[in-house]
This record gives sequence, structure tokens and C-alpha cells, in this order.
Amino acid sequence: MQDTDAQSIIKECAGTVKRRIEAGGKPQLKLPKRGLNNVMYTPQTGYFKLGKGKITRTLTYNTVKSFAQSLRMMGLCKETIENNEEVSKREAYYISKNWAEARFDQQPESDTVMEDLEAMFGMNREQLGFVPEEKGGEVAGRLKVIDKDRRKGDRIEIDCTRFGRGAYSIPISVEELEFETSAQFILAIETAGMFQRLNNHAFWDSANCILISMGGVPTRACRRFIRRLSDENKIPVYAFVDGDPYGYSNIYRTLTVGSGNSAHINEFFCAPEARLLGVTPYDIEKYELPTHPLSERAVKRAKDALKNDPFFKHHKEWQRALKKLIAMGVRAEQQAFAKHSLNFVIDTYLPEKLAQPERFLP
Repeated sequence: MQDTDAQSIIKECAGTVKRRIEAGGKPQLKLPKRGLNNVMYTPQTGYFKLGKGKITRTLTYNTVKSFAQSLRMMGLCKETIENNEEVSKREAYYISKNWAEARFDQQPESDTVMEDLEAMFGMNREQLGFVPEEKGGEVAGRLKVIDKDRRKGDRIEIDCTRFGRGAYSIPISVEELEFETSAQFILAIETAGMFQRLNNHAFWDSANCILISMGGVPTRACRRFIRRLSDENKIPVYAFVDGDPYGYSNIYRTLTVGSGNSAHINEFFCAPEARLLGVTPYDIEKYELPTHPLSERAVKRAKDALKNDPFFKHHKEWQRALKKLIAMGVRAEQQAFAKHSLNFVIDTYLPEKLAQPERFLP
């Protein structure tokens, strides 16, 4: 969607509010209901899609502040787009300090309003002129990223095999990037430590792949980067996370199908073709990994996923895996393979797993 489209949608929404006031009615804002209880999932779609649930916010005595905050945030969007600027989420929060009684007391409040506008307008926040604070992730391996010098417009070619012990950092906006690669797959890794070990030993060279550090739950920029890289080069995405409910239902689930709160943009910010390489409950047993007890909170997260999450409810393979993990009562970290040797994960585990991708969890 072009900036002019965003401006026209914002103006139309504001105009509707104005006309309702002039007609003597109470102004309203209608937006989709965000959350797992209003998403749909099918393998054909491949991601959490927003359901039909709607929320109508009407201006009343009790909602005057939140209603004003929504309108002021819309105005900030319009101004940012018109001036060809970018505003970080943190800057948006501080800008609101000039909004008198409509100012936000905490940044999570402004973030929520920003996400509401995304859902209401059917656009992501980058299209509305807002950018995140967090970095996108790190990349190493058989990939050339084509960027541009924003001052001169010159083409910049970045070779991700030539960072030594370092790595290419995914920028907060990835839409203008181009890719050149001969890699066979993308390995998305939960922890920075495991990414660093694989990068230090140039695992990407022997495996002919691209390594991407997600650093926990992957940021939007990281997910968009992976999605574009996979789609445009027709290469699969394999996820390597800790063997615990958080790694499965937060990190991996967010990567592959998105989240309930962001269902309005999951289409662009997830990798539906991703598969889970490990660490699985079966790996814990097969490789006799050192473990830690599952906390009550982790058990609850796993049971909630089985009961309420449309993704896990759809895939019987995942239901069996989560139930097995609960029955085992343990979790295992990626680094647990070091029990056998520092490079066991490079020399044995990953080669054995990659030889049978058809056995990966969906």
C-alpha cells in the first residue's frame, strides 16, 4: 500500500468522525477484535487470520481520553507520512507529552493504540510511519543483501559470508532490500549463543545455508526478512529452538503463523512454510540431553496451547509432542548438546536431523 493510500484512509476515518459529530451523534471508531479468540487457522491459509469479531468504541464520559488519544495518534500518522518521516515507537510516546490530557502515561498504552490503528486501517505500522526500536536479528552465510545508500541512491552489496566472527544486522525496515543466494535452506536460531557457535565454525559453508539469529521471539523485521528471503528464493525455513513450551508456543509459533494480537498483519510477518527442526521431546530422549524441570508456568503454557491455540489444536503431531513434554516434566536448552562435546551440535546433531527434514514438526 502506498503512502497516499494511508493518507486517504486516515482522512476518510477522521471525516466520518467529524460528520457524525456535526449530525449530533456520538462519534465512533470500529476496529477488529484482536486476540486468539478471534483468529482462524487452516494449513491452506498458513497463518493466523483475523476473524469477524469487531469492537465499537463510542465517545463517552469514560472513554474520552482513549478516544482522544486514538485521534491524536491518527493525526501523528498523517503528519509523519506527509513529511516523509519515520517515528519510533518510543518517540511517539514522548510526542504525546504535548497532548495535554490526552498524553500517554506509559509506552505500552501508546503501543496498544498504534496496534489498534494498524488493525482498523488494515496496514502495518511501518506504512503508517512508525518504526520499532528493536533490531531485526543477525544473519550469516550464503547470502548477498542488496541495499541502497539513502543519501546517494547507490547500490550497496553486502556479502554475509564476509563478516568474520560478526554478522549482518537486519535493519528495522526490510522492504527495499534485494537478495542473491544459492543456499538450500534458512536455519532460524533462537539463541545468540548457538548462532555464534555455528557462525564461528562456518556451519553455513558446510551445510550451504543461511543462519539467522532470532534472539528469542523474532521481531517483526526479522520475521519479514525471513518471509521475503524464503518466498523470493524458494528455500525452506527450519527453526532451531529450545525444547520447552516457550520455544514452541511463543518463539516458533510466532515465526510460522504469527500471533493473535497481530492477526491483522500476520500475512506479511510470518513464515507459514517453516518447520521445527528441534529441540524436540524426542531429541531429549534420543540424545540423552541434560534437562531442567518444567515449571508450573511452563506446564500451564503447554496446556493452554493444547486447549486454546488454533495452530496446535490443528496439528496432531504437535499435540503428541506437547503431551509428551508434559509427561516427561522436563525441558532442554539448545546448549545441552555440549554434554557430548562442544561441537556435537555441528558434527552430529544437525547433520543427522537435516538428513531427514520430512520428520520435522509442522
